[in-house]
Amino acid sequence: MGAEDGMLETRLVRVHGQVQGIGYREACVRYATELGVTGWVRNRMDGSVEALLQGSPEQLADMCAWLSEGMSAALVDELAVTEVQPPFTRFDDFERLPTL
Repeated sequence: MGAEDGMLETRLVRVHGQVQGIGYREACVRYATELGVTGWVRNRMDGSVEALLQGSPEQLADMCAWLSEGMSAALVDELAVTEVQPPFTRFDDFERLPTL
């Protein structure tokens, strides 16, 4: 358990708006990997995109900013962010999951 463990936070994010069918999840995976954020992203049947993000507070702030306005083709109406309390699963990478 290094000092890094204290800095690790987990957020569940729901992105509402026009965010499906435009490569949003692929771009999300690329950006998260670039930032070093781990977790997953998937489409929801209601048309939203859901992401579980794990990283430092700074990484998560950057990722949420990107989810909100980082992709010009996406029209984000709302970003609902929920903090996930420990203990939580540790993720090694960031992946795309099947639609739920």
